[in-house]
Amino acid sequence: MIMSFISFLIFTFSGLQTTDVIEWNATRKLKWDDFKGPPDAASPNAALTISAITIDFGYDESGFEYSIRCSFDKSRSWVRIRNNEVLLHEQGHFDIAELYARKLNKQMKEYKYNVKTASDDLNKIYETVMKQHQEAQNTYDQETDYSRNRPKQEEWQRTIAADLASLKAFAAYKKK
Repeated sequence: MIMSFISFLIFTFSGLQTTDVIEWNATRKLKWDDFKGPPDAASPNAALTISAITIDFGYDESGFEYSIRCSFDKSRSWVRIRNNEVLLHEQGHFDIAELYARKLNKQMKEYKYNVKTASDDLNKIYETVMKQHQEAQNTYDQETDYSRNRPKQEEWQRTIAADLASLKAFAAYKKK
């Protein structure tokens, strides 16, 4: 019997229909039609990707189970300037989210289960990975100048692809 069930979210998907959410998939790239939200008039951004990494977990005396999701929120993601460079940059944000979903899965698999500290331990793993995820997203925007620094954008694309490949063993993170 599972004693505790906790769900975490980077962004809340309250009230969303499944058609408003895209699960990350290596063969399904973002397209401009996916950006359904109204642009933020106060933002200087060309576009905005809202993605989420969620984890549900439960545990009892015998161990723990978890499930992770990496999703793109169509209804809150928006675009003001449509060009290939901006779309590629936004795909990079979604790919970085997937990278950190895999890192979260890796950390969860490596966790040495202790029923007495499980809640604190699992929360700390999640919080640490999500902090790293947010830092990576911010660094990506700064170094690429929001897609305008093409050499850096290309460098990030190669790095993200290599990092995703290096963590391929942790890509199957659903329904643990």
